[in-house]
Amino acid sequence: MTARHVLGAVAVAILVGACSSGSAPAASSGGVAAGSPSGSSGGTLTIYAAASLKGVLAKVAESYKAAKPGVTLIVSTDSSAALETKIEQGAPADVFLSADTSNPQKLVDKSLASGQIVKFAGNELTLIVPHDNPAGIASAADLAKQGIKVVAAEHNVPITKYAKQLVDNVAKTQGNAAAFTAGYNANIVSKEDNVASVVSKIELGEGDVAIVYVTDAKTSKKVTAIPVPSAVNVTATYGGVIVKGTANQTSAAAFLEWLSGADGQAIFASFGFRAPS
Repeated sequence: MTARHVLGAVAVAILVGACSSGSAPAASSGGVAAGSPSGSSGGTLTIYAAASLKGVLAKVAESYKAAKPGVTLIVSTDSSAALETKIEQGAPADVFLSADTSNPQKLVDKSLASGQIVKFAGNELTLIVPHDNPAGIASAADLAKQGIKVVAAEHNVPITKYAKQLVDNVAKTQGNAAAFTAGYNANIVSKEDNVASVVSKIELGEGDVAIVYVTDAKTSKKVTAIPVPSAVNVTATYGGVIVKGTANQTSAAAFLEWLSGADGQAIFASFGFRAPS
């Protein structure tokens, strides 16, 4: 395997169906099937996806196997920003599924995507705390309470943009908005590479609270969710694009169409995602 097949950070390979030879290739440690580079024959699609999609895409892959026999999906997950950068640098992806629309738009603007962005899912935000909730977090108003340990993500990760919007919304309901925002920022004790790592920190009790997607809280059995009122909540929109230059244009387009269609949307709904706005 060459270096171009290796993904860093968080990666998971989901192998579906079979190659044209009738057997699925073994997955490499980097999340890419050995001997099946992007663009090769055999119905292989390499998909780069936001970390918050890891769970739902496992089910998507299972269902897509039944819908499109012979197609192999290889899915690697990380923060949307990190994956967008990898694609810019020439990483061999066929489809990019992001937790926002701004990262896919970067590829469109740089002529690195074929066609326009396909919106395929929506999400909302929630707070998560360890099951024993040692800090006694009761609502989003507690995010700025002195001494609270907040786990967040790096500045370029989509959840950070959405979390900032949420904090700004909550701040407006407090007596001193600027003080609330400053208090929240002062409480941040770590900034993780992606939202999956944020969830892991809370699961391990290494933080008191974090702002994550509703679907992250739903799939974790080690955290307790504290709902955010709809009046201050934020809707995240997920967008996908076909990576320009892939030899799998037709298959990639068919996958995005299926994902945003009735079958794909039913799976997303079962994981707590909303229809895209």
